[in-house]
Amino acid sequence: MFSKYVVHGGTPLRGNVTISGSKNAALPMMAAALLAKGPTVLRNVPDLSDVHLMAEILETLGCRVALFDEPGVVVIDVMDESPVVAPYELVSEMRASFCVLGPLLSRRGEAHVSQPGGCTLGERPVDLHVKGIAAIGSEVRFERGNVIAKGRPTGGRVYLGGAMGPSVTGTANVMCAAVMGSGVTIIDQAACEPEIANLAAMLNSMGAQISGGGTSRLVINGVKELHPTEIAIIPDRIECGTFIAAAGVARGDIVIERCDPDVLLAVFDKCAEMGIDVSRLDETTLRVKCDNRPRATDLVTLPYPGFPTDLQSPFMSVLCVADGFAIVEEKIYPERFMHVPEYRRLGADIRKQFATCIVSGVTRLQGAPAASTDLRAGAGLVLMGLAAEGETQVLKIQHIDRGYEIFHEKLAALGATIKRVEFVPARRAEDRRREAA
Repeated sequence: MFSKYVVHGGTPLRGNVTISGSKNAALPMMAAALLAKGPTVLRNVPDLSDVHLMAEILETLGCRVALFDEPGVVVIDVMDESPVVAPYELVSEMRASFCVLGPLLSRRGEAHVSQPGGCTLGERPVDLHVKGIAAIGSEVRFERGNVIAKGRPTGGRVYLGGAMGPSVTGTANVMCAAVMGSGVTIIDQAACEPEIANLAAMLNSMGAQISGGGTSRLVINGVKELHPTEIAIIPDRIECGTFIAAAGVARGDIVIERCDPDVLLAVFDKCAEMGIDVSRLDETTLRVKCDNRPRATDLVTLPYPGFPTDLQSPFMSVLCVADGFAIVEEKIYPERFMHVPEYRRLGADIRKQFATCIVSGVTRLQGAPAASTDLRAGAGLVLMGLAAEGETQVLKIQHIDRGYEIFHEKLAALGATIKRVEFVPARRAEDRRREAA
């Protein structure tokens, strides 16, 4: 069976929505649990397919994982510290699973992790991970599709800047590899994302000595032993930004609860230019209101604290119905425009050239079948459906399940007409009829 979203547009969004924990923080923090024997407890974890997949990987590495016996709680109990191989059949399904490399090397002295390969966002090599780990004293080599690292780090100085900006997963891997090293590690041009700061806080609570978490320079003093911990995952800033975009697309007036406004300043700046009113009700609550047609404004994706690449697709859906034309430039993943043909199916006016799109806002979108090409593009398609006339069917929503917890239920609670439908594709249904005959 397959699943799809069926959306009927034209209904303004009203009401309250609660933001889940951050997927991009949860996955490397789950991997970091490998650094200490015994049970580590993570709270505010979103119930996503990627979280379930990471749990499977950890189970192959000697962990017993209890998922959501309490809402939002994941317990990772490291029982057997002998496995050092993360298998290709699991790693190939999710790039973030490569984050087990650093913790395995740091704790067990060896790691064999399959290269994760490409994805719909384009090539994302692991060169920075390998360079960083080699720079702090471990032996690293590529062999038959695997990255093999041996020898606990001794410390050193690492520069993690790259053509696409600092590597977030690279920073996570080198940081985790260094925490049990025998010397001092300094990481320059580290990723500054809040998710890295959350990981650093977790490691420090386990007994690590890390200063500078969330800044471009990390200083790590290696320690001999770490212990299990209990810590909460930060709110998902990308989910929050997606609901802000939904209010812009659907002329909404919504309250977003349990979020962190301080990590979305670049988004708020663009909202002000677009005529989307975002106001803080308190430290963790926003009100987002858009009474009129949004105004077009240019977008350039940049590393944090710039405008997030993960919100490029959802905010392009706003620009598709905005007044005027806008230039969208993708500085992080130049190939991250696979969704453009699908947006056009609903009537969007988008011209693409290399890593840039020109979006001319239209006054009318029409519902149509369209397919998610990746996680954030799928969310953007759903938002397009909120503004389109008639019915929009969004296929391949397994991408959306990777990063949005009960997405359709949260939208429905805001008044959207959306439902999740299981179906058998017509061709496969015909094959089944022939087999039965």
